[in-house]
Amino acid sequence: MPTEFAFIDALKARVRGGEGVRQGIGDDGAVLAPPAGEELVVSTDTLVAGVHFPQDAHPADVGYKAAAVNLSDLAAMGATPRWCTLALTVPSLDPGYVEPLVAGLLALLDAHATALVGGDTTRGPLALTLTAIGSVPAGQALRRNGARPGDAVYVSGTLGDAAAALALRGTRLDPQDGEAKLARTRLAQRLARPTPRVALGQALRGLAHACIDVSDGLAADLGHICRQSGVAAVIEADALPVSRALAPLEIDPARRLRLQLGGDDYELCFALAPEDEAQLAEIAHACHVPLTRIGSLGPGEGVHVLDHAGRVIAPPVAGYEHFG
Repeated sequence: MPTEFAFIDALKARVRGGEGVRQGIGDDGAVLAPPAGEELVVSTDTLVAGVHFPQDAHPADVGYKAAAVNLSDLAAMGATPRWCTLALTVPSLDPGYVEPLVAGLLALLDAHATALVGGDTTRGPLALTLTAIGSVPAGQALRRNGARPGDAVYVSGTLGDAAAALALRGTRLDPQDGEAKLARTRLAQRLARPTPRVALGQALRGLAHACIDVSDGLAADLGHICRQSGVAAVIEADALPVSRALAPLEIDPARRLRLQLGGDDYELCFALAPEDEAQLAEIAHACHVPLTRIGSLGPGEGVHVLDHAGRVIAPPVAGYEHFG
């Protein structure tokens, strides 16, 4: 079993250098130089075993998701990921666990040219805290407080896969139903390895009036935009995009809606002026992600979800609450 300092030395040897890194792992702090004319965007997320991922999750998936949820926050701000730190709490430095965990983490960080520049290692119940640091041209960060009445509301990708994967955990499948097995595998992949929409966030700079990533649930996260912008959202349940994995499952519409409002999707939800919608087709093509209009904003407050007949579905799913 390696010592803490041997683990840190081994990690330092595996970490790639990054643009603007003057001093990375190995000192009391990292020394970083942001690009000229840009502002820093900093986000921190903690993932705890049994809360944010199952106790039996594969360690490579745990590391990957820790990176993904932090990069998703930077994406929602329109930022370019640059650096991150990791505070890792583990029961032991068992190489059979920490090696694939680090490999999963670095795989996604490297894919986004994000350098791991420091952190901490502590013995205890499994948890990972990542602080991700990105940059954005001065004055161009996407925020939650700029939405306006009359704006259209869009989401990227599809909604409900992660919540469906959680709901299906432990349920039995007909061993002869190959299609259902494949669908469940795809849903589980969306839960374990969400895709941070980094390129999309950057493409929305100067276009979206407000943006947020869908982590706690669409109604809850869009509600943050509504509160901070002083608007109300009207969402059409039938417009919510559904994946090819979720669509064929025999789920009644009410339950599927709860799944689609359930969170852990890490898609982007954003608001923009209707006259700017024509630009989204090119953006969707360039970023390789579908963009779907799901509703609009108006005066008032709150998020109101309508069924196919235009009736308000109440109450919408409130979203995940750590201390609820």
